[in-house]
Amino acid sequence: MRIKTSELAAVAVKSSQYPPEDMAEIAFAGRSNVGKSSLLNLLTGRKSLARVSGNPGKTRTINFYLINGEFRIVDLPGYGYAKAAKYVTENWGEMIEGYLKNRSRLKRVALLVDIRHKPSDQDVQMYEWLRYYGLNGLIVATKADKISRGEMGKNLNIIRGALKLEAGEKIIPVSVLKKTGVDELLNELTILLEGE
Repeated sequence: MRIKTSELAAVAVKSSQYPPEDMAEIAFAGRSNVGKSSLLNLLTGRKSLARVSGNPGKTRTINFYLINGEFRIVDLPGYGYAKAAKYVTENWGEMIEGYLKNRSRLKRVALLVDIRHKPSDQDVQMYEWLRYYGLNGLIVATKADKISRGEMGKNLNIIRGALKLEAGEKIIPVSVLKKTGVDELLNELTILLEGE
């Protein structure tokens, strides 16, 4: 798949603001500052489709992007930002769970984790949520340029173990800086969408 067109279709904090359920959706989830916005910009070939910030916790809404006029990529708010007020983080959890539970055309959620670190307790909890809703199976390990080739296999095994991945569940290492892993991720999205 090549992404030729992309545009912000909706920004939502509650279900009444979601776009109609008229096409497939693939969501991206992960900790604050894991690189979701940068990855979305790389996938779409647009520098500022998704706002990138050095400040964690910037995305506080569910952002729906229309891709090729055929499906949506959904950017979920980042979790795990320590400086966010407690009521804000609770609202994020409710917002994310509400979306995961009630979106009938949601095909899969790609969980983004930082390849340099063992998944956090919140990453594990998020993946357990995804497994519960049948949305698991795709992990994107970001910032792959920050480790050596020799460390890659070891770190991927740590991620696989922490998230208790089964044989068919994939981890795709990506680097926004070096633009690696993008074709593999786009191929995976194509396979998911062909099952529509």
